[in-house]
Amino acid sequence: MTAETPNPALRRDEEGYLIDPADWTESVAESLARQEGLTLTDLHRQVLRFMRAYLEEHHIAPDARHVIRFLAHELKAGAEAKSTLFALFPYGYVKQACKIAGMRRPRAWSTG
Repeated sequence: MTAETPNPALRRDEEGYLIDPADWTESVAESLARQEGLTLTDLHRQVLRFMRAYLEEHHIAPDARHVIRFLAHELKAGAEAKSTLFALFPYGYVKQACKIAGMRRPRAWSTG
C-alpha cells in the first residue's frame, strides 16, 4: 500500500467519504488529503480538529458557516475567514474539508 492508496480496511462510499466517521484518525486525514492533492498544514489540521469536535458534540457535520466563524474568531482571520477556508480547500468545503475530516457526505448540501 502506497501513501496515496487508501487503507482497504476503511469503508468508504462511492465518492470516497468514510462510511463510519469513527474510523477517522489524523493519519486517515493525511491519506485522504493526498488523494485530494492537498498537503495538510497546521491551519488545515486546526480546521479539521474543530470539525471533528463539532461532530462529536452535535452529532452532525458542521456546515461551512460554523467553520468560517471558527476561523474568524479563534484564528483571528476576520473578514478573510471565508476566503481562507476556500483557499485551504479549493475544491469546496463538502468535496474536500468534509471528506478529509471523515464526515459522511452531507446529503442536503451542495457539492461546493
